[in-house]
Amino acid sequence: MSRATRRLRVVSVLVGLLALATTACGGSEWQAPGSVASGGPGETAASSAIVTVSLAADAQNVSPGEPITVTITGGTLDNVKLTNPEGKEVKGDLDPTRTSWRSAEVLGYDKKYTLTASGTGSDGGKKEESRSFSTVKPKNLTLPYLRANVGQLLDGGTFGVGQPITVWFDEPITDKAAAERALSVTTEPVMEGAWHWMDSREVHWRPKTEAGQYWPANTKVTVEAKVYGKDLGGGLFGQEDRKATFTIGRSLILIADHDTKHMKVFKDGAQMTNMSGKDISAGIPISMGKGGSETGANGVRVDFRTNSGPHVVTLKYPVYRMTSASFGITDPHSPNFYDTPIPKAMRISGDGEFVHKRDWSVYQMGSVNTSHGCINVGEPYISWLYDNMLPGDVVDVKNTGKTLDVRNGLGDWVLSWDDWKKGSALGA
Repeated sequence: MSRATRRLRVVSVLVGLLALATTACGGSEWQAPGSVASGGPGETAASSAIVTVSLAADAQNVSPGEPITVTITGGTLDNVKLTNPEGKEVKGDLDPTRTSWRSAEVLGYDKKYTLTASGTGSDGGKKEESRSFSTVKPKNLTLPYLRANVGQLLDGGTFGVGQPITVWFDEPITDKAAAERALSVTTEPVMEGAWHWMDSREVHWRPKTEAGQYWPANTKVTVEAKVYGKDLGGGLFGQEDRKATFTIGRSLILIADHDTKHMKVFKDGAQMTNMSGKDISAGIPISMGKGGSETGANGVRVDFRTNSGPHVVTLKYPVYRMTSASFGITDPHSPNFYDTPIPKAMRISGDGEFVHKRDWSVYQMGSVNTSHGCINVGEPYISWLYDNMLPGDVVDVKNTGKTLDVRNGLGDWVLSWDDWKKGSALGA
């Protein structure tokens, strides 16, 4: 090969190498073995952090009473936004470490919501999650009332040691167990207690005590009905949560004896021996149910005995119109007919038993039972009782031969503790 030919081949190789180098610098997708492609301008690599939302995508029938939560593992949350159908943002709280978020207000029934969450992983990468979901549509709603009795709410009040907690629903409850799980009672000092259903709308709570014992004086009590978002049976949901706090005051217990026709008064565990300057060591002279019966116009047989057992004072009236027509005796010629305004009356049962003033038969008190079932008291005792007794105070009646029913007013303490627990849907 001539020297000229060899020179030509060298030049050709150099030109080929130069062409290859020029092509590579011009943006070829070819890469050297082991190299990694870089992202485009402004792009951020995805993070290995994990964002967890408390509900699945497109979840249906979500309870609006339960909080929505978002957490991140391996990073921190940058932003969480939950919006309602109108685009309004639902309030939420991000914890100080920015690793969890929790909705801070209840959602609405039968509404669709959108959730977006973004975070940054510890590797610097970004992570996003989004959800759309809808809340449950109730068939009906019910509102709980936290009551002391039919005419008084519990919240903020001071009551006697016999006061049970009453929760009354404005709709019948079919899943009583679910309703009980939504109710809670907190006491100071701590006490064991249980619920007892009186009917499909009303449930009572009382503490565990021995017979003849009630709340400890000066107990602080909080009751909560967290029913919002809870199915209480058959698509009936709670309309609104309710909460009440109240105080059990001093102890005042009256023990009325049919046989002695006297009523002893115990204040903070000690028997009172003087009232308004009068010696009451033997008790206050009273007159109770006279006994016997009569069939009223409605065909119901009326028994004129006072019910035995622990009664609880509910409402007090400066004057209350009492009439035998309330239990079916409407014939003015009947010896048991009456229609009279009565002063200083304190209701102690649902079927018309009162402790009240009766000044036209004071001479019989302490010796003869003449009433239609009430406890008649004269002056000056009735004025002291009326001025000092609270709703929740106890009037325990003895020896009449007729027992108070647990559903008659607030007859809660008639039952033993074991029998009381049987009225709980949860068995406790």
